[in-house]
Amino acid sequence: MMGAGAIEQFQKRWQQFKYVEGLLYAVGFGGFVYLLTHNIFYGILGLLMASGITFWILKPWKISSENAVGYIDAHLPEAGFSSGLLLSPTHELSDLSKLQQYRVATQLEPVLSKLRPPHNLLKAALVMFGLILLGLAGRFVLTKFGNPSGGDSSNTEQITFAPKDTLSTTAEIPELIATNITIAYPAYTRKRTLNTSAPNIKAVEGSRVTWNLEFDGDVQEVEMDLMGERIGFTKTQESYRLTKKLEASGFYSFTFKDDSGNDYVSDLYSMEMVTDEPPMVQIEGLDNYTYFEFDDDKRLMLNTNISDDFGIDDTYIIATVSKGSGESVKFREETVRFDAAIPKGNKRTQLQQALDLDALKMDPGDELYFYVEALDQKTPTQNIGRSETYFAVIRDTVSDAFVVEGNLGVDLMPDYFRSQRQLIIDTEKLIADKPNTSEKDFKSRSNELGFDQKQLRLKYGQFMGDETEMQAAPGQVSSTEAEGDGHAGEEGEDLLDEYSHRHDSDNEHNLVQEQEHGHENGEEEEDPLHDYLHNHSDPEASTLFEKSLKAKLRDALNIMWDAELHLRLYEPEKSLPYQYDALKIIQDIKNSVRIYVHRIGFDPPPIKEESRLSGDIGDITNFDKKEAFEYQMPFTSTRETIARLERLILGEKQFDDRDSALFIDAGNELAPKAISEPLKYLKVLQGLRDLEKVANRNKENFKAVQKNLLEVLPEVADNPMKRAEYQDEINLLYLKELGVYE
Repeated sequence: MMGAGAIEQFQKRWQQFKYVEGLLYAVGFGGFVYLLTHNIFYGILGLLMASGITFWILKPWKISSENAVGYIDAHLPEAGFSSGLLLSPTHELSDLSKLQQYRVATQLEPVLSKLRPPHNLLKAALVMFGLILLGLAGRFVLTKFGNPSGGDSSNTEQITFAPKDTLSTTAEIPELIATNITIAYPAYTRKRTLNTSAPNIKAVEGSRVTWNLEFDGDVQEVEMDLMGERIGFTKTQESYRLTKKLEASGFYSFTFKDDSGNDYVSDLYSMEMVTDEPPMVQIEGLDNYTYFEFDDDKRLMLNTNISDDFGIDDTYIIATVSKGSGESVKFREETVRFDAAIPKGNKRTQLQQALDLDALKMDPGDELYFYVEALDQKTPTQNIGRSETYFAVIRDTVSDAFVVEGNLGVDLMPDYFRSQRQLIIDTEKLIADKPNTSEKDFKSRSNELGFDQKQLRLKYGQFMGDETEMQAAPGQVSSTEAEGDGHAGEEGEDLLDEYSHRHDSDNEHNLVQEQEHGHENGEEEEDPLHDYLHNHSDPEASTLFEKSLKAKLRDALNIMWDAELHLRLYEPEKSLPYQYDALKIIQDIKNSVRIYVHRIGFDPPPIKEESRLSGDIGDITNFDKKEAFEYQMPFTSTRETIARLERLILGEKQFDDRDSALFIDAGNELAPKAISEPLKYLKVLQGLRDLEKVANRNKENFKAVQKNLLEVLPEVADNPMKRAEYQDEINLLYLKELGVYE
């Protein structure tokens, strides 16, 4: 039968898809049952039952070849509704049917393997994952709320005791018949008192935990061993009672004695303290920095979200207004309450408040720093949470100018001494942006940088006494010479006239030409007030700096001329080296005017001239100081325990009371680390505690405890010691060749 095998393969793939679809449904239901019951037997049973039901509904075994032929004819035009001929024997067909059979088989061969049978695998997979997620949610709900507060917990873990030493066969062992642990949470948490028999405790900080132990038999001295601290129980009627406030996490166990003096000890249990976290405060939809103009509506809208694990008690806004600047700055702090009432005890709340800067009496130039602070209901000390700090500034419309009076002190290091660095940064940015900048914009930006360089040069010129541009650039004619032949410029306009240095001064057209007043005898009359005046006509005499700095500052001004020139000529690459040279000189000037405080040091006694250069050193002794200290290696008891366990494994000694005390000390050493990493250390501490029971004192337990101790023992830092030195010349040469001293 030509092509019958391809149809059979399609039929098998269809059946396989149906089986996989039913299996997905079954796995989802089995996982759901397992997660709810936490029992593998029930999970497998649910898987088998769901498989049977889904297979019975889908019936994959009932997909026949006729079903496959019908699906192929309906979805493949190449079949020509004649794919059924492929299942018929060739000798039973007519010549025309044989021809059709051959044609259909030839056309179906390349496309039939690509045809996918009908299935719902995606739907089945979604149902499977949905059932598993539903089982996880149900497991979470049962774990969190399945044990109602106030009822007894049906926890399988119970407190068990074992004797420390071997008992006589006639001794009766007291039995713990009832355990009741009561956890009273702090009142502010609004959580009900929890009664349980599970010894592993997890409660909020400040909870009061009460243990009630009831024994069948005569018992003496019931105690709790809390990380080395012994706490005795109080006997009340037929039970023993102990109440302790939960203040820290740790590990504990119980011990008691019977009438015969035999000691019994329990396993090690955990006591975990849950810290009450401070409130979480977050302001949404507000920028960290907000600026207002003088005529703006100066209001800030605060949308605040506050959450706490047990409840919010109060919240408010802390606003600090800053007025003034420098040493005259003043701060005023205010507490702004929310207009809306704050619901006490809610774990989550949203508040809105408009913060009016005018109501805070802020003026132009003032700054506001504010944040939202929230308190929870923890007693006796509340936790405080706060948001980020936000800033609001009212821009100042008045700019103050720095004026130097003749009778006032002068700040030799003004803020604009840092402007040359900013010019360098802007010039480098202009050079980097040149390929992507139009020629017009490039020239405009270069010219603006030249103007900024000019302004900086004029500022420095003021400190040289240059109230106007008195110093011409190197190689430039003076203003008088320019006036002398300035008429020649009327014939043709100078293209560089706008960018030349002689026109940089705004007041140059107002300057009065200097005139020389000579005398007939060739001698200039001496001015009697010359020594008492601040002569602005002489730049060398009018500087505000000391004499040694004038030359450096003049060099910086001359270099700034060249830097400005190349910027005006649209050559920032050539201007950049001059700017760096000017910055270097400015830094030297700034460092040279720093004031240093005289160092107070040791003043040696005067040398006796009669003993000087005599060579007598008889009375001179060397100072030699020796200090001995004992290095204390950390985790000493733990290391001794490892060595003692090795001797116990080899059978060199028997277990005695000293071993028990040593193992307790080792456990106390590791207990602080077990609080931060309980999963790593709990097994080790439990193993040490088990060695106090006589039934566990065997070679296998000794090896297991020793192995666990070696795994958790931290590494020791290197002990300071003198290194070995190789004095032999051959060894030194050999080590040198090996590259030891490289």
